[in-house]
Amino acid sequence: MTVPISEENSSVVQGGKKDEYRHSPIDFSFVLASSVHDMKNSLGMLINTLSAMVEHAPPKDDIQAKFFSTLEYEAARINTELVQLLSFYRMDEHQLALDIDEHYVSDVLEEQLARNHTLLSACNLSFELCCDPDLVWYFDGELLGGVINNVLVNCARYSRAKLLVTATVEANYLCIAVADDGAGYPDDMLLDSSAASPTSFGSGSTKLGLLFARKVMELHKSKQHQGYLAIANQGPLAGGVLKLYLP
Repeated sequence: MTVPISEENSSVVQGGKKDEYRHSPIDFSFVLASSVHDMKNSLGMLINTLSAMVEHAPPKDDIQAKFFSTLEYEAARINTELVQLLSFYRMDEHQLALDIDEHYVSDVLEEQLARNHTLLSACNLSFELCCDPDLVWYFDGELLGGVINNVLVNCARYSRAKLLVTATVEANYLCIAVADDGAGYPDDMLLDSSAASPTSFGSGSTKLGLLFARKVMELHKSKQHQGYLAIANQGPLAGGVLKLYLP
């Protein structure tokens, strides 16, 4: 008689002893994080290749330029979300340590604008940076740079023709604002930008970028003060404006 083997009754007899099959539990979050890391690396190579291709073989007409800008935007957006997912995983595992240092604010902003120059150019977007070159502040440059990068990538999709990036000091907070000339933020986001919101399958929006930005701001603390963000419409360019406040 043949007895079917299942995970519950399977065993092996070795040396007169019965050893049960034991299966180590799979840490799905770790597997997912590892896969996301590999995808991020591959996508980074794809983005670099695409940028090099556009530089060496510029689009011949507006139709090709539109195709290139779409590819650049989607690749940059996916790459940003993968980085954010990895950051959330590290936050959850208490592995994300802040690296607070003194930075020239203009250097950080210029770096992110340069990083997205090809994308903004392909979308026919001009930009203006208003920041005192001598303005310095203490923050995590990598995390803040990631937040600003995500804002710029989103603006590439929703702006019409121009972006305005400013950095000022307001009530002992560093305020970095990114304003566009688009249609502005939807009403549900303006009502409570800190609340959890559902994914929109129609627009493809997960609100992951806002959640990431808010978490990064909250990680920055100084005495009794904590970083935060704010969004509004009717900004300097008559569109939306996102402001990051760092203590």
